[in-house]
Amino acid sequence: MSAVLLSLPLISIRSFMDNKLYNNEVAFELQTKKIDENRQGETLTVERPKQVDSNGKKYYIESYGCQMNFADSEVVASILANAGFDSTPEFLDADIILINTCSIRDNAEQRVRHRLQHLSAVKKKKKGALIGVLGCMAERLKEKFLEEEKIVDIVAGPDVYRMLPAMVEEAETGQKAVNVLLSREETYAEINPVRLNTNGVTAFISIMRGCDNMCAFCVVPFTRGRERSRDHRSILKEAQELYDNGYREVTLLGQNVDSYRFSEDPKLVGKKLVDAKYDEGVVNFAKLLEMVAQIAPDLRVRFSTSHPKDMTDDVLYTMAKYDNICNYIHLPLQSGSNRVLDIMNRTYTREWYKERIDAIKRILPEAAISTDIIAGFCTETEEEHLETMDIMEYAQYSMAYMFAYSERPGTVAAKKFTDDIPEETKKRRLTEIVALHRKHSLEHNLRDVGKTFEVLIEGTSHRSAEHLIGRNSQNKVIVFPKADLKPGMYTHVKVTDCTGGTLIGELA
Repeated sequence: MSAVLLSLPLISIRSFMDNKLYNNEVAFELQTKKIDENRQGETLTVERPKQVDSNGKKYYIESYGCQMNFADSEVVASILANAGFDSTPEFLDADIILINTCSIRDNAEQRVRHRLQHLSAVKKKKKGALIGVLGCMAERLKEKFLEEEKIVDIVAGPDVYRMLPAMVEEAETGQKAVNVLLSREETYAEINPVRLNTNGVTAFISIMRGCDNMCAFCVVPFTRGRERSRDHRSILKEAQELYDNGYREVTLLGQNVDSYRFSEDPKLVGKKLVDAKYDEGVVNFAKLLEMVAQIAPDLRVRFSTSHPKDMTDDVLYTMAKYDNICNYIHLPLQSGSNRVLDIMNRTYTREWYKERIDAIKRILPEAAISTDIIAGFCTETEEEHLETMDIMEYAQYSMAYMFAYSERPGTVAAKKFTDDIPEETKKRRLTEIVALHRKHSLEHNLRDVGKTFEVLIEGTSHRSAEHLIGRNSQNKVIVFPKADLKPGMYTHVKVTDCTGGTLIGELA
């Protein structure tokens, strides 16, 4: 199994253990900014609002990459539907084909290029059909799309989706419609996203856009622009509407949610907090988290992703105060070496990170912690690799997203450093990291055997129609008999068995 996993470095690897029917039930369980292989190329069908007249044009959209991209596709669908466009699940029937893209890994970009060639068949069938590229790839590779991909008519960056109806009109004249300008203000705050292919139980809410953390390995600041927080009132309105429509869990989504900070006064927004308090007239993340939790006691609240340098105790105390804020924190480590963290520009030390782990365990003793780890970053020594594994032993993560480093053009690392770690060394270090995490994950789950958890039911098991799957507060997936229960309901499940990645239980 390891050899297969290592050939897919962009996939999170959650422990794979052989155990009964439920083996690999959630082997590729992914979230937020991570690449979910099961969703790549996902399409949608959206009903146009009844009060909006059709303009007679059909669009087709495919999404690739992280959860931020899928959330953006929901925004795009809403904008087009309200402009009179109708969606179609068949690209050959479409007048406009849109591909929402990702630049986080090279093979993600190559996949999109190959897909564009396949989708170009629509131009042979339908005269005047248009093809557009949206998102991170559009911003990063605008010139290449125009020069090399002759089939592309529209190139739209992640901050210009409001302009898509006008860009379609421009492209219909035979001109290339290109706009990849990044904004310091755009948050799509008042746009109510269309929920795509959802289970009707859980939903993501984007609370901010962009990122100010110039991590050396990351392309996001260059493709999504500077960080800006969305008006908390629009977030609360969206969360309330989701709850009223039957959703029972929301995940507050951002590149770095802990730095969320909204105020009508831009001078206050620019003043970052370093203690556990929030200013008068400013809504920081702890306050936002509390506001969303107060919407309803049976609305679960999650968030992702946190940055260790910005996670203050006020967030942890807010989580402890409300039972419906889930006991789960994703806290990326990346490396356990101070020197490597420094050249990664992570702006924290291993000592700081361990103190944050201590704070989580002190304030939220039942919390599960997950992480991101990069194996084989530029110049990483064997001793520094062992330092990363030392932090893993210290933190005992319940889940981890583990990658072998791959250089991305345009990043600080690509400009300043040489990708000098041999591939075989990267793979060997990643194998060791995966093996250690598999051990921790299984131990973590074994400690849950015999315990009873409140579970929010999300749907039917992929392995058996007679079983349901849901999650507990710690974000662990539990499989249990169906009985008369339905998605969206809460139930209590006693854990009777487990794999490295899944809990198995019976109704309590």
